[in-house]
Amino acid sequence: MIRGKSRVDHQGIKVELIGTIENLFEKSQSTNFIQLGQELEPPGALTDSAEYNFAFNRVEKQFETYNGITVRLRSYNRITKEEEFIVFNPISESTWVDKPIKMEVGIEDCLHIEFEFSRSVFTMRDCVLGKVYFNLVRIKIKHMELNIIKKETVGSNQSAITESENLNKYEVMDGAPVKGECIPIRFYLVSTDLTPTYDNVNKRFSVRYFLNLVLVDEEDRRYFKQQEIFLWRDRLA
Repeated sequence: MIRGKSRVDHQGIKVELIGTIENLFEKSQSTNFIQLGQELEPPGALTDSAEYNFAFNRVEKQFETYNGITVRLRSYNRITKEEEFIVFNPISESTWVDKPIKMEVGIEDCLHIEFEFSRSVFTMRDCVLGKVYFNLVRIKIKHMELNIIKKETVGSNQSAITESENLNKYEVMDGAPVKGECIPIRFYLVSTDLTPTYDNVNKRFSVRYFLNLVLVDEEDRRYFKQQEIFLWRDRLA
C-alpha cells in the first residue's frame, strides 16, 4: 500500500511458493523440497497502491505439514512476508501391513506376562484393543499403565538426533493381579494429540509411535515393553 505521493522503487515483485524442512538443532541441515516463483511486476517503481493475483496450479504437495520438537515441515507463500498454510494428505488406505501384536515380559521364576493387541495399524481416531495375561505372578504388582510414546528423529546416520515424548498415560490396572487373570485394554487414540507415522520424509526426518506397557511393583520398580504401532490419516478432523 502506497500512502500519499510516495514512490517505491523496486527490482521486481515476485511471489514464491516454498516448502521447507527445518532442522531446529542444525540450521545447515534444513532444506527446501519446493521452491517455485512467479514474477508479478518487472523492475520499476510503484506510485500507487497495487493488487496482484497469483496462483500456483498443479503443484504436488507430497509431504504433510509437521511441527515437532526437532524438526518442522512448513509450506508458505513469500513476497515480503510469509503466509504459511497447512498441508494435510488424507489417504483411502494404509500403506502399512497390519498384523497382531504379541509381547512378553518375564523374570525367571518370578513373573511371566503376555500382552496381546489385535492390530498394529490404526487411524488417529481408532480404539486400541488388547489383553494382558498373567501366567506367573510372584512379585507384588501395584499398578499397570499404557503410554503412547512419540519418537522424532531428524538427520541421518551418525548426525541423527532422536527425541522421545510421552504423550499420554492410561491406567490399565490398579491393584495386585493373580495368576491366570486376564485384563482387557481399551484405549481411544482420539484423546491423544497425534500425527500420522512419517517414514524418512524427504530423507530428513521420521516420526514413529510406540505402545509402552509399564508394570510398577510395590518398591516402585518398573517393568516395561515397547512395541511400534503405525498411524495414518484417513480424513480431516
